[in-house]
Amino acid sequence: MTSSSSSPQPRQMRADAQRNRVRILAAAEQVFAAAGPSASTEDLAELAGVAIGTVFRHFPTKAALIEAVFVSRLREITAYAREMAAAADVGTGFFAFFSEAVRQSTVKHAFTDAIDSGDEAMAAVRAAIASAGTDLRDAMGDLLTRAQESGAVRPDIATAELIGLMIGTARALEQIGSDQEGQQRILAVLRDGLRPRPDLESSTRSRQHRRDA
Repeated sequence: MTSSSSSPQPRQMRADAQRNRVRILAAAEQVFAAAGPSASTEDLAELAGVAIGTVFRHFPTKAALIEAVFVSRLREITAYAREMAAAADVGTGFFAFFSEAVRQSTVKHAFTDAIDSGDEAMAAVRAAIASAGTDLRDAMGDLLTRAQESGAVRPDIATAELIGLMIGTARALEQIGSDQEGQQRILAVLRDGLRPRPDLESSTRSRQHRRDA
C-alpha cells in the first residue's frame, strides 16, 4: 500500500493535449514569422485548428508562447548540430547544419524586436533563450571543430565568426524573398567560402615558417 505521505507523481499530458500543443507551436511559428509577435492569437488558434481557450490553457500569455516557440527551435537545432557532429561524414553534416540553421534564423528574426523590447514580461523569455543559446553555441563549436579536423572546413574560422556568417546569410536570404534559386546561390557562395583553400593554407604556412626561421 502506498503511504499517504508519498508525493504525487506529476501527470503526463494526455495524447490529445500533446497534439494540440504541437499544433499550436507549429501555427505560432507560421503566424509570427508572417506578422511578427503582435499577430492575432485568434488567427493562430484558427490555423492550429483549436479553440482560443485551448491556446491559453497551454500558454497563458503571449510571452510564454514566444518563449516556447523560440526555445523549442533552439533545442531542435542544437540536437541537429550534435547529430551532425557524430555523423560518419562530418563535413557533409556540417554544411547540412549550416543551411538548416540559416533557414531557421530567418524565422527567429521575426521575434527579435519583441524579445529585445523593454517589456518586463520578456525578461524571463530572454533568460530562457540565453540558456538554450549557450547549449547551441557549444554544440556548434564541437561540430565546427570536428569538421575542421576532417579537412572539410577551413581551419581559421572560429565559432563566433560562424555565427556571424549565419546571421548575415539569413538577412541576405530575407532580402531576396521567395527567389529559391537566388537563395541557393547565396548558400553556395557561403559554402564555398567555408571550404579549405589550399593556396591560402600554403601561404599561411609559408609566412609562419619565415617567422619561425
